[in-house]
Amino acid sequence: MYIYKVGVVGAGTMGAQITHVVSLAGLPVVLTDMSDALAQRGVQAVRAMYQVRVSKGKMTTEQLEEKMLLVSPAGDLTALKDADLVIEAAPEHLPLKQRVFQQLDAICPPGAMLASNTSALSISALGAATKKPGRVLGLHFFNPAYAMPLVEVIPGLATEQQVIDDAVGFAESIRKVPILVKECAGFLVNRVLMAYLNEAVLSLEDGWASHREIDQDMAAFGMPVGPFALLDTIGLDIAADVARILHESYGPRMTPASFLEVLVKEGRLGAKAGRGFYAYGNGDAAAEDAELDRLLKTVRRNGGPREPQWIRSRLLLAMVNEAIMALQEGVASARDIDTAMVAGTGFPVDKEGPLHFADRLGLDHVLHELEELVRTAGTRFWPAPMLRRMVAAGFTGHIAGRGFFTY
Repeated sequence: MYIYKVGVVGAGTMGAQITHVVSLAGLPVVLTDMSDALAQRGVQAVRAMYQVRVSKGKMTTEQLEEKMLLVSPAGDLTALKDADLVIEAAPEHLPLKQRVFQQLDAICPPGAMLASNTSALSISALGAATKKPGRVLGLHFFNPAYAMPLVEVIPGLATEQQVIDDAVGFAESIRKVPILVKECAGFLVNRVLMAYLNEAVLSLEDGWASHREIDQDMAAFGMPVGPFALLDTIGLDIAADVARILHESYGPRMTPASFLEVLVKEGRLGAKAGRGFYAYGNGDAAAEDAELDRLLKTVRRNGGPREPQWIRSRLLLAMVNEAIMALQEGVASARDIDTAMVAGTGFPVDKEGPLHFADRLGLDHVLHELEELVRTAGTRFWPAPMLRRMVAAGFTGHIAGRGFFTY
């Protein structure tokens, strides 16, 4: 299927970024929202992104204007009556998104693909809100979409194979790296990443180290930013919503850190609110740190540290174990899991992704460390059954010549 025209629903941050990416690839885009003013604001955000490219010498002012001719604002969904692909980027609220898909189903051509940029909600539930669930799937872009190369392609239970193939081709045509992901709560990247981020907050609650020390150590490991700086960028309210969705699906091992909810209730939502784990703008950093420590004491367990020192493996093995869980469930292939975590989260390129990282550590060593963490930190570290089978079979990783990959 050739896509001549794309519609984007929701002119907020992600909607504007997706519009920028699609128009940059040369396709006409209609950016819609609930009013002309909101849609026009989104178009201005797209222009600002192009202006950054001009200021960096990546395009001329004339090229900017040519690209902006491809972008049209609209205050209602009827402007999408001739779109070949519509990407919904509305707030993460299932009933709201289902209403949007019902309307799109009635407005768009019968052959149009309807995609959601949701980061965690059920694609099958969105498809069920339409009369053509076979035309519905997930296209999950990562923030910022203009910089992050990854797009998760998530079929629902009813999605047609041709629609999947067309979505993969579309992602490639706009210069993205598509990864086909089996539908599950959190899909792939957010599911594995949230295990890491949640464990960082639990470590803080246990008093193993300060948020600054943990961030510095994970940056030293090779992550682009530490977990707390990343949470502030994502938004603590959004992270808390994702954590809740994952807990509902996966149970106790995904129990959200209580301190995350404490900060949300205090209005410390991250960079967008001027304060989260860190202070932003002209705020008093020392005062904010003191306030953070006061709030932390309300949730800190056992009055202080359980262990004598901070160990980064607590965060990394939470990520590795969840990646193995996703692999054994068939969410994606081992290679795609590692590609997605490098392209979608900035997992160090030289370490090639969590499964390659585990192979190099030795899967017998990973199993031993997880069993020790079960004893010291809790049953959420219970090793994935697949890991035990591989170790028992002698598939222990790089040294053995075979693990998640062959060496």
